[in-house]
Amino acid sequence: MRTRHNTSTVLGLTALLFMPALGQSADVSNGRMEIIGDYRYASHETEDKADAKALACREAWRLAVVNSSIYREQTASVIDSPLLRDLAYTLAARHVQDQQIVEQTERGRTVSCRVRGFLPIEESVRVIRTQLTSGPSPAEGLDQNRVLRILTVREEGSGMIAIQYQALKRLDWLGTHYQGGLRESADIMVDFYDEQGFLIRTERYPARRTATGDDVMNPGAVAILKVSKPAAAKTYRVWLVK
Repeated sequence: MRTRHNTSTVLGLTALLFMPALGQSADVSNGRMEIIGDYRYASHETEDKADAKALACREAWRLAVVNSSIYREQTASVIDSPLLRDLAYTLAARHVQDQQIVEQTERGRTVSCRVRGFLPIEESVRVIRTQLTSGPSPAEGLDQNRVLRILTVREEGSGMIAIQYQALKRLDWLGTHYQGGLRESADIMVDFYDEQGFLIRTERYPARRTATGDDVMNPGAVAILKVSKPAAAKTYRVWLVK
C-alpha cells in the first residue's frame, strides 16, 4: 500500500486543471461496473512531456475509481483522506479490468487523458473492506519495488517529512545511475495535494543515503530522506516506480 507525503522541486507541475470523471454503468452479467475518468493539467515548460502524459493518465484512473458508486458507497463513512487516496490508487493500479486510454490530447503545455475500464464488483468491495480495516505489516513496509522499500513516513516540525527507506539490491550510483537500469526504480516519488484533493505537483528524489553523500547502498542498508512540505500542500503520497 502506498503512502502519501511531500517534497521539493523536480518534476515541477504547475497550473493544475481538473475535469471530473464521467458516467458509469453496471455490467451485471459479468459482475463488474464500467468506470470512466478525465484529467488534465498544464505542466511546467521544463517538465518531460512523457512524464506529464503518464501522470495525467494515472490521475484519470484514480478519479475514475473515486467517482464510482462502489467506491463512494464503501467509503462514505471514512474521513481519512490519505488512506482513501491510497485505496483509490490500489484499485486503479491492480484491479481495474480491460483498461483503455480512450483519448490523450496536447494543447501547448496542457495535457489531458481520458480512460475507461471496469471494476469487478465483489472483488473491489472485498479489497476496500480489507484495506480499510488493516494495513501493511512492518516487515512489508509501505511500498516496495525491486530495489527499494519504503519503511516509514512521518511528519516532523517546521513542515519537514522524514521518509525512511531500505535498499533491497546494491545501488552503485557511480556505476549504474546513468545506465538506465536503476534510474527510475531507485527514485522516491512524492505527490502533493491541496485541501480539495487536487494534485499540486509530483517530485522525484534519488535514493541516496545522504543528499550529497554515499554513492553506494548495499542490500539491507537503511537511509532517511527529508523533504520540505510545500505551504499549499495539505496531504501527500510517497510511492515508488514499479
